[in-house]
Formats: sequence, structure tokens, C-alpha cells
Amino acid sequence: MSQDTTATSELTSQYVAQVTADLESNLKEQERINGEIAALQQQLAALQQDHGVLVNIQQALGITQSPDRPAPVADKAAVPAPRRKADDKSGTARDTTKPGKRQRATPKKPAAKKAAAKAGTETAQPTLVELIRRHLTEQTEPRSAAEITTALSQAHPERSMSAKVVRVTLEGLVAKNAAQRAKQGNSVFYTAPEATAPALQNEPADEQSS
Repeated sequence: MSQDTTATSELTSQYVAQVTADLESNLKEQERINGEIAALQQQLAALQQDHGVLVNIQQALGITQSPDRPAPVADKAAVPAPRRKADDKSGTARDTTKPGKRQRATPKKPAAKKAAAKAGTETAQPTLVELIRRHLTEQTEPRSAAEITTALSQAHPERSMSAKVVRVTLEGLVAKNAAQRAKQGNSVFYTAPEATAPALQNEPADEQSS
């Protein structure tokens, strides 16, 4: 009996040691995977932020995305075409039963509705260029890029805006004579093309009076 008891205790000790080691290994693996998930989430957040900045710059430069992405759907819908050759070889009895199936396999109208709906949503939202031009026309005095960014961010909190993107857009408008640019010291201010800056006009008058 003593030998059996000793063998049982040794086997139990081995199981306890094995389970303990497996638990430690499991916890370490969980910590490693959690660390990788956290790193991936940070990378994803950075990519999403960069994506928003790039989209704003794209809008500022006036680049429009080509609506040719749904083309592969049309190609997939045209796959049943080779079946017509096989049906012609087999006889006319099959030709009377499969045209309906071919028509069901090519849902062109829903795709056209989705494309029209997508185009409507894209055109419904004004671009950053339009927002900046509208803001400049509403101002009575020059505004800096930072001031314009703050005003637009407050008016449109759902859109992601940065002072860098707004400044690039303003310079693009100046290049197209759609905005005016004036410099006071180290600061740069922008106005609408029709507007004049009272602060800028006062300086020459003061100099003449002096």
C-alpha cells in the first residue's frame, strides 16, 4: 500500500507541475497577444488619421475620385455569357428555359441605383474649398489660417480639419485668384477677392499723416 501511495503522490505532483507550467505559459501568451492588439490598434488609429488628412488635401487640390470601381461587378454579371454557346450546341429546347435565368443573374438596375445614391451623397456635402470661400466672403476683415480652421471646425464638427490642410487650400485659392493674401510682420492673413483689409489700409494712411 505504501508503494501505491507514493506512486500516486508522485503522479499528482507531476500533474500539478504540468498544470502550473501550462497556466504560466497561457498567461504569457495572453499578455503577448494583448500587446500586439494594442500596437495594431495604435497603427490603425494613425492610419485613419492620415487617411482623413489625405482626403482633405485631395479635396483642397480639386482631385475627384474616378467612379469606375463598380466595373468588376459588371464583369462578374457577364460570366454566364459562355453558357449561350453550350445551349446553342445542345438544341433549342434549352434556349427557351435559360434566358430568364440569365436576366436574373445580371442585376444592373440595383447597381445603377446604388451608384446614383453614392454620387448624391458625395455631391451633397460641400468641399473644403467651398467652405473656405464661403467663410471668406462672410468676413469683414482679414483672417489667418488658424482662425479660419477654428471657425470651420466649430461650424462643422463632423469634419476633420487641420490648420495645415486649410493653409494649403488657401494658398491654392490665392493661386487661382479666388482669395487674397496679405502679410503683417510674421503673420499671413487671407480675404475674399472682392474684400479689402481695413487694417492693411490704415497703415499707409498713418505713415502719410506722420
